[in-house]
Amino acid sequence: MKLSDNRIMQEDVEHASAAEFIDWERFKGRTVLVTGATGLIGGQMVMTLLNANAERGLGMKVIAAVRNREKAEELFKYADKSALELLVQDVNDPYSYEGGIDFIIHGASITSSKAFVDYPVETIFTAINGTKNLLELAKSKQVEGMVYLSSLEVYGVVDLSLDSVDEKTFGSIDPMSVRSSYSEGKRIVETLCTSYAHEYGVPVKVARLCQSMGAGVGYNDGRVFAQFARAIIEGTDIVLMTDGSTERNYCYISDAVTGILTVLLKGENAEAYNVANKDTLISIKDMAQMLIDNYPDSGTSLKFNIVEDVTKLGYNPKVKMNLATDKAEALGWHAEVGLKEMFDRLIKSMIIIHNS
Repeated sequence: MKLSDNRIMQEDVEHASAAEFIDWERFKGRTVLVTGATGLIGGQMVMTLLNANAERGLGMKVIAAVRNREKAEELFKYADKSALELLVQDVNDPYSYEGGIDFIIHGASITSSKAFVDYPVETIFTAINGTKNLLELAKSKQVEGMVYLSSLEVYGVVDLSLDSVDEKTFGSIDPMSVRSSYSEGKRIVETLCTSYAHEYGVPVKVARLCQSMGAGVGYNDGRVFAQFARAIIEGTDIVLMTDGSTERNYCYISDAVTGILTVLLKGENAEAYNVANKDTLISIKDMAQMLIDNYPDSGTSLKFNIVEDVTKLGYNPKVKMNLATDKAEALGWHAEVGLKEMFDRLIKSMIIIHNS
């Protein structure tokens, strides 16, 4: 079914909803609540569930929890209204939904790196209070499953000599750095999730996501990969404010969606699972150069304008974060889209958004 005017997004939704390693029958006749439903991952999660519902005749109901009704109505304008319900709700407020809920996918969060340093108090309490409200809802509705969308940032700064980082490997986080509002918030919320699982039997799992990119990323998005893509589109230089030595993995949006659904349906309660494409480890500098080499007609060059204190910009300290995904792969999930294809599809999507 048509869900988006963005051709790339439509293809991604159709691809994710066709994944045979997802036990779609578990959603038959069920109600699924998705928070942060107008965000990158939340929006495509809602569309993927709706497409699977239509293609497979699941009789599922999807509740999209959003703050802005107009934005949601535009994003989901082609959705089957009999299968989709918009719930206008601030995640910081307790939920009072009267109907039944079988599954919860909790992705509502402050995600802007600049906001982490400009609004650290709000960043922390949105994570804690928002997740507490969802856990209380899960407890009262006696849901079949819940997944909390966490981040690789819970690992902090790990030993740079490590080849990979599994779910039990942790580094340090400076609690006196205001930038830690996000990573420390994610850490305590993971503990809150496992506490609700152990004390109240809430069937909650944690999906630790790396940076996810793909169709739906806004043209003016401030994240590094979007800045790089925009430079290629506009033919401007890529300017790094660090030496670009930080290394990390990436994940395409459709792979992130299927990874989250796999953790929701097959993961063990009170367990965390890395969701990333393990084959995409690359430094910021090398990623910029890769794009310049792959798009020579853009005329883009790599420049440096290194600032003394990058934490004021919301940047992390230098890290090497190669997430091990064996645990998620043992559930039957695997990432399919490589880094070059990620950027090809991201750039095509951003051009569509820019021209619309």
